[in-house]
Amino acid sequence: MVTNKSVRGTLGILEACLKAKTVKRVVYTSSAFTVMFNNDGPDIVVDESSWTDVDYVRNANCFGASYSISKTLTERAALEFAEKHSLDLVSVIPTWISGPFICPNIPGSVSGSLAMILGKENQVQYYNINPFVHIDDVASAHIFLFEYPEARGRYICSAVEITMDKLYEFLCARYPELKILSPQSLDDKTVKYSSKKLLDAGFRYKYGLEEIFDQAIECCRQKGLL
Repeated sequence: MVTNKSVRGTLGILEACLKAKTVKRVVYTSSAFTVMFNNDGPDIVVDESSWTDVDYVRNANCFGASYSISKTLTERAALEFAEKHSLDLVSVIPTWISGPFICPNIPGSVSGSLAMILGKENQVQYYNINPFVHIDDVASAHIFLFEYPEARGRYICSAVEITMDKLYEFLCARYPELKILSPQSLDDKTVKYSSKKLLDAGFRYKYGLEEIFDQAIECCRQKGLL
């Protein structure tokens, strides 16, 4: 049901764009969940040609299965619609988005990135490699691809990757006043995300690991969430 609503809603927006006859380009927000799950074995590098295997996700009961299936099928439907109707559509595929937020409650992506700080064992990521990108860089990537004349297809947006163990060491060293949950990786599989296509187009990330976590933690403190 979630997938059907997502697909219908997205296609409804694209149909409205066609009818308006004034929309020059649509920049669609996808997710790393559309490329990260398949049965290709350990130590893989995913790029814009990669797609999550929906059947594999269903059978393996992967983490975030419902969300992954919904995002994957919706992006495929959007790209197919755009190709069929000659609509200029570019898809941005961000990885783990973190940083400051304006909503009163902590967003799921920020909660996931701060899982070891928040003590949420069930939100500790399943993979040994953790890819992060600052929310402002994601917004900038959308603007960049909207304005970049040669933008075509999909673009992975991922600024920094770090292993679970290295992330634990980083958090302990940078925030000694906080209690950090010891990481326990639930999967030996390593997935790395190639942002080469976006970088080759001329985009540059502004924020690194320090800024991502500093601003996310400070925002949580200001809102009384930490």
